[in-house]
Amino acid sequence: MGKKVASVLLVITAVSMALAAQTSGQAAAPARSQDETVSLGYMRTVAYSQRQYKKKYGHYATTLAELVHTGSFTKRMATTDRGAYTVQFHGKPDAYSLTMVPKQFDAEHRCFYSDETAKIRVEEDRPATAESPLLK
Repeated sequence: MGKKVASVLLVITAVSMALAAQTSGQAAAPARSQDETVSLGYMRTVAYSQRQYKKKYGHYATTLAELVHTGSFTKRMATTDRGAYTVQFHGKPDAYSLTMVPKQFDAEHRCFYSDETAKIRVEEDRPATAESPLLK
């Protein structure tokens, strides 16, 4: 029984790591706080769900509500109040953008931006855009 549980945990870990690499196209970035960790995870979930949605329907979801039950995107995730962050989502059939804006900018609450490329961009003290530096 113990070997079976260990095998299942190993498979779950491997799948999680593969999904994280696929979703972001980059290694997981270090966050400066738990709030940033949660926000970056949310962004990666949206990117993964958008890819799955596009595979199924041939276009991106134009609202967060359309993503519900795609990938691991839940109904609760469609709300734009994410605790310390507010979600700004703009969707069109051929593109989308997602910005996570902190309710208070400080060293532990940076602003993040992503679009259909799934690359995450960051700004220290203002809203992030497609021209912002990539998150390292």
